[in-house]
Amino acid sequence: MSKVAIVTGGTRGIGEAICLRLKEDGFSVAAVYGGNVEAAGKFTDATGIPSYKCDVGDFEACKALIERIEADLGPVSALVNNAGITRDGTMHRMTFEQWNAVIQTNLSSCFNMCRNVIEGMYGRRYGRIVNIGSINGQAGQYGQVNYAAAKSGIHGFTKALAQEGAGKGVTVNAIAPGYIDTDMVRAVPPNVLEKIVAKIPVGRLGKASEIARGVSFLVAEDGGFITGSTLSINGGQHMY
Repeated sequence: MSKVAIVTGGTRGIGEAICLRLKEDGFSVAAVYGGNVEAAGKFTDATGIPSYKCDVGDFEACKALIERIEADLGPVSALVNNAGITRDGTMHRMTFEQWNAVIQTNLSSCFNMCRNVIEGMYGRRYGRIVNIGSINGQAGQYGQVNYAAAKSGIHGFTKALAQEGAGKGVTVNAIAPGYIDTDMVRAVPPNVLEKIVAKIPVGRLGKASEIARGVSFLVAEDGGFITGSTLSINGGQHMY
């Protein structure tokens, strides 16, 4: 069985941790990134994991990406849809561009990537798909109608696709991280971050490696009876 994994948003933060964990698990990993060429180069130099530039909100770009990765590494057996951006703002100030950018990158990317690997997975009667949602897709968040809608959509997308793939050897699950100690979270003003941590029962931010461990569990070969599930990793902040 080919062990080739694609991780979108894979060169930094949670995605980087997922790539490293899957490499440890014996996968040939392809890390996909959107725009930061310098960061991707440093990631590849440090890890030996190849990185591929792609706008995952573009269907045809994703099709070409999958073809290139499969030519380089082999048939894709695991896909982790982790790419995500924020364009925060309250509804009365949010522009269509802010709305659309988040929907395309965070949600449409799941369709674009899954559509281009699913037939191969069905043909081989094996596949593992993990979509990275968010606690804010479960509970909502002030100033994030775009982000919350996209992440909530991921959870529904996961359940529907899981039903389609269940009889064909393809599992589809989601992980909903809480607040994780990444560059994005560290950019939050300290006084705001302090209030966030105060609401987390375990009393700290999560680690990217803890999300990666969840992905490792869900993509394992012996995980075939787990599908359509959302694994919440949030320190008890939201029990859903």
